[in-house]
Amino acid sequence: MSNPAEPVAVQILGKEYKVACPQDERSALIASASLLDRRMQEIRDSGRIIGGDRIAVMAALNITHEMLVTRNQRESLSQNLSARIRALQDKIDHALENGQQMDL
Repeated sequence: MSNPAEPVAVQILGKEYKVACPQDERSALIASASLLDRRMQEIRDSGRIIGGDRIAVMAALNITHEMLVTRNQRESLSQNLSARIRALQDKIDHALENGQQMDL
């Protein structure tokens, strides 16, 4: 059975937005809106950027940059872990080969 999307009200910079969202994704939407609201408030409060559109774009750019940095770090860690696993697997294979040769 599908999970119907229901409107969820979120507050961003003092404005309410209703967003259609499946029930099982509701908490993630609320957390996302809360993060965006905090980031936009920080940018607005810094006084360097004026205008809701510009604040929203800067917040989106900052959050996207952080996401890409995190993704790159995760990919790097994953590649490093894969290489270490392959190296350990090669050591195990080598040890087993040596052990089998001794049994013959």
